[in-house]
Amino acid sequence: MSQISAADLGPALGRGLLSFPVTHFDAELRFDEAAYREHIGWLAGYDVAGLFAAGGTGEGFSLTTAEIDAVVRAAVAEIAGRVPVIAPATAGTAVAVEQTRNAEAAGADGILLMPPYLTEAGPDGLLEHVAAVCAATSLGVIVYSRANAKIDDITVARMADRCPNLIGYKDGVGNIETMTRVHARMGERLTYIGGLPTAETFALPYTEMGVTTYSSAIFNFVPEFALRFYDAVRAHDREAVYAALRTFVLPYLDIRDRRPGYAVSIIKAGLTAVGRPAGPVRPPLTDLTPGELADLTELIKAVA
Repeated sequence: MSQISAADLGPALGRGLLSFPVTHFDAELRFDEAAYREHIGWLAGYDVAGLFAAGGTGEGFSLTTAEIDAVVRAAVAEIAGRVPVIAPATAGTAVAVEQTRNAEAAGADGILLMPPYLTEAGPDGLLEHVAAVCAATSLGVIVYSRANAKIDDITVARMADRCPNLIGYKDGVGNIETMTRVHARMGERLTYIGGLPTAETFALPYTEMGVTTYSSAIFNFVPEFALRFYDAVRAHDREAVYAALRTFVLPYLDIRDRRPGYAVSIIKAGLTAVGRPAGPVRPPLTDLTPGELADLTELIKAVA
């Protein structure tokens, strides 16, 4: 059973840094629960406001519904109420509803509703999709505006009117006008989360649009650096933020952008670089080359 109400979840997440732990696999690409639990227990020891189990960085898109349930249950058991655990709802509406119900039964604290798989949909269809998931649970639900589920201010207002437990809007698009419109229309009704790949790049300007937090993937392997960066953003310390961007984040992006899918692969490579390996990524993703891993390892040394 969740340790936090839907009404309290949004403010709790908005008060600090969030992260998506990777999902650990063995050499045969099976879920390695023991390694995963050790990793998320380590992450929960830092000052983090919430952890998203089996999310994007956690390769949730490559997991079966049964595997997602296993990952969420492992996260809930290991974290034991220290920080909120947010579970994913993926794919089409029927699957998303099933995963949502599983997550509540597992004791998760909230739901991150991912874009539906593959197909495009208009605002009315997305409204019904979100409403079905919200109706299936008492947990707080965060909608992820991204890819084929880009949600504008009018549509999210309709969703919020219909769904009292819709508590968050996560942006993975990066359209400044849309974010400004959403915040201007919704105000404090929702918690706003930065969700662009390598969110640190956008964190400082997004604070001006009411986005108080973001999901940091690099927190997986350089948690101290990620927290220092977040603190600098919240303090509007532009000098510190841009120094960190120059020193680590932008060179890191240069490696990430060498191949599609590396936004996830580079996180597992980072864990290998710091001596906390999480296994390979699942296809269709590919791991970094040995040379790229060496480049990343040298880069991490500058901030570790």
